Parts: sequence; C-alpha cells; structure tokens
Amino acid sequence: CSAIDACESSNGGCSSKAECRRTTPGNRACVCRAGYTGDGIVCLEINPCLVNNGGCDRNAECTQTGPNQAVCNCLKGYSGDGKTCTYISLCSQNNGGCSEFAICNDTELAERTCTCKPNYIGDGFKCRGNIFQELLRNTNTSRFYFHLEALSITDISGPGPFTLFVPHTDILNSDPRVKDWIAKGVMPQVLRYHMVGCANLLYEDLTAITNITSLHGDLIHITYSQKSLVLNNKAEIILSDAVGTNGVIHVINQILVP
Repeated sequence: CSAIDACESSNGGCSSKAECRRTTPGNRACVCRAGYTGDGIVCLEINPCLVNNGGCDRNAECTQTGPNQAVCNCLKGYSGDGKTCTYISLCSQNNGGCSEFAICNDTELAERTCTCKPNYIGDGFKCRGNIFQELLRNTNTSRFYFHLEALSITDISGPGPFTLFVPHTDILNSDPRVKDWIAKGVMPQVLRYHMVGCANLLYEDLTAITNITSLHGDLIHITYSQKSLVLNNKAEIILSDAVGTNGVIHVINQILVP
C-alpha cells in the first residue's frame, strides 16, 4: 500500500493562490501564498493601502501595484518620496511669481495671492510706485529720469496726479539739441514742458482733449486721427498708460519743444 498524496490532484482543492502541503497520508493543509490572505481554500490579495494608508504619509496617495505591494505618491502641493511629504510653499520660491513689490500669501494647496505693498498699485503681479520711480525702472524712460536727477527736478515726486509725455530713451540719447539745451541752461524748461499737473490722463482721456497746459506753462496741442495720438503735430504716443501711484506715463517718439 502507498500513502495517498492529497495535493497530487487539483492542488488538493486549495486555492490557486495557495500552497498545498501534505500532512498525514490522505490529508493536506492549504496555506495562502505571500501577499494573499484567507483560509487557503479562498485566498484574496492583500491591499496594504487599506491599513494605515499603506505606510504612506497622510498627505500622500497609496496605490496598490500587486499583492501586498503599493507605491506612495505625494499629493498636489506636497513634495517628497511619498513616505514623507512636505508642504510646498509657492511663496518660498521667487516670491510665488508675484512682483518684487508685492506680498505673497499662501492660501490653499498650490494657491497663493499677490498683493502690492503699501505705496504701490497694481494686480500683485505687476506693482508700480510713483511715476518718478517708474521712470528709472523702465529702459524706455530711464534717460528722462537721469535728466531730471541731474537738474534736481523733483516736481513729479509729489502726490500729483501728473501726466508725463516722455521722449523715448533712444530719442533723448540721439537728438543733438539736448547738449545745446543743457549748455544754455534751458533743459529744465524743456523737461517741464513734458509734464502736466493736476491730471491723470489715460490714452482714452487724451483722445477727447485738444489742448492741455504743461508745468512749463505752455500749451500742448493734441490731435487724434487714424487711431494715433499726436502732440504738437509731431510727437506720437507709442507706449501708453503706465499708471503709477501719483500719475501716468506715456512714451512719445519725439521731443516736445516749448
């Protein structure tokens, strides 16, 4: 007589995910394989994510990849290996994309707000100070600023409002008359002829005006045709509506002469 091997046929009636082990002749035990749980007759995959989030950080997502196997991925707004996830502060890098003159505040995950600092205006992504400061920050207008500084002209540092018509830096650098005006001491009058006090005139406002008085005292004539604004029948506004806390800057392509 020979002993009956209970595991010889159909895995001894055990689950296909189980190991059939011979015990005594004609008897066997069914043991679920690694990664499975059950009585051996029925074996189910172990999902490690169901217990303690699979060992992942509470700010991570646990995803089952196989029997008793899983990966951990940090949720949006967090960084790390999944086992440890750290909150990402958007404001901690490059001021959250806000202006350098703005305050960045983290709000919700992957969200932040940008608010211009006191004495600046804008949407938080672009913040402007007074127009005297803004002249220097823009290469198109910085030469005008340097002329004001050299001659100690600080009219537009006040509360305003002011409207400036600023000749483009390239024009001020290339026009030979500038040196003559400086030598003759008339440059302050020329510069003040480009300034208008007590008015914050945007491009749209200027289209409805024919004359305005400069800080120099002389009139500036304005014509609007074919979607172009021209001053004194000569200087065209080529960049407009750079709004500061105390006025607005328009860039023109010629120097205005009183």
